Amino acid sequence: MKDEEIEVLFEDEEDIELAKKRKEALEDTDSDTDFIKDPSLDNVFPDKDDINMDRLLNEFEKSNDDLEELKPVNIEEIKEEKKSKKMKLWQKILVILICLALALGAGLAFLLYGPYPNFRNWLITTAMTTMNHKYLATWFYDDETIENVMKQNYVMESNENTDLSAISFVDYSNSKVMYKNKYEKEILDHEEGASYKLINISGDGLRGYLIAIYDPSKVKIATASNMNNSGEMLTKIADKNNAVVAINASGFFDPGYVGNGGKPHGIVIQNGQVISNLPKSNVGGGVIGFTKDNKFIMGKMTADEALAKGVRDAVEFGPFLIVNGEPSFIKGNGGWGTAPRTAIGQRKDGIVLFLVMDGRDYVHGIDGVGMVELTEILMNYGAYNASNLDGGTSSGLVIDGKLVNQPVNGSGKKVTRPIPNAWIVTK
Repeated sequence: MKDEEIEVLFEDEEDIELAKKRKEALEDTDSDTDFIKDPSLDNVFPDKDDINMDRLLNEFEKSNDDLEELKPVNIEEIKEEKKSKKMKLWQKILVILICLALALGAGLAFLLYGPYPNFRNWLITTAMTTMNHKYLATWFYDDETIENVMKQNYVMESNENTDLSAISFVDYSNSKVMYKNKYEKEILDHEEGASYKLINISGDGLRGYLIAIYDPSKVKIATASNMNNSGEMLTKIADKNNAVVAINASGFFDPGYVGNGGKPHGIVIQNGQVISNLPKSNVGGGVIGFTKDNKFIMGKMTADEALAKGVRDAVEFGPFLIVNGEPSFIKGNGGWGTAPRTAIGQRKDGIVLFLVMDGRDYVHGIDGVGMVELTEILMNYGAYNASNLDGGTSSGLVIDGKLVNQPVNGSGKKVTRPIPNAWIVTK
């Protein structure tokens, strides 16, 4: 037997090496060696008369039968057999992968079209309120299904005007405060002389940042250098205006889905002047801003009406979440799905609230929030009037020139996008 034949017969290297050594030992043996019988063995073997010849013949015949069953080694057949076994392994893997794909496909189909609407409602409302990813809904559902889902998930805003007389500025610096709950303590317990306080929002699937601003006169609108043509990053807007805190404000038009961020939705008022008045975004709400006496105002009004009410800084967006201490009626998930969110509001004591919530960070289980969760957080911290602002990839919080939140855009990249304007807190 040749060495290559031995290698085919055995797979283990030690077995191959041992077989080769035995082969070499047999080849080295001298076939002409004379063997001398040891006389002392004469009594060991029985006399020929005592030998059972029939038994020996039977044993001989059996050994012959066994030898006949032994066939000559066919190397090619062994190779084909091994190849066949390898192919069968790949076939098993392929079958497993096909089964997994079918199982996943069946699971997805059940979520998309099954009897339980939660996933369907979440997908449609989340996709349809994004700027660039509506196709995630239109791929799977027809227009009628999408329309029906949106009709079952909406925010019904209050028709009341914000009651500015209910806002009464309170100076807590020289008084002892009894906190009615932990949220109140977080807001009012701050360093003496601080213009703002950062409060981390955390919970099951939640990660966000609430800023309490103690002097509302410091809250203003700042714009991109070339607003109405192109937007700027929040960090740049904050830097050029020497802002200690900044959040995104207006939504914006995005022809061609290029993310330019230049043309803001609706009205923009800065320092008592209307600097932009483009079509509204059709997301509810209306004018959101501050009067010259630093009270937060919300209302469905024209630019001229806003100026007549003494509005000094404002944008136009929505929906309104809380009006005069009462939350809006929210059907289902509010029609906005879950995503990164930004909101602004004011307490009855005059303290302004900026809220930025992270989302789309699925690795860490941070999906985002809808209108229900956004409203609940603002209510917990005592917001008397509050409104949603632009969200998604626009949501950002800058403190002392640094981006604090952890944005994720629709493609999974950890970036924000250019925006037309921002709410800032000046020094």
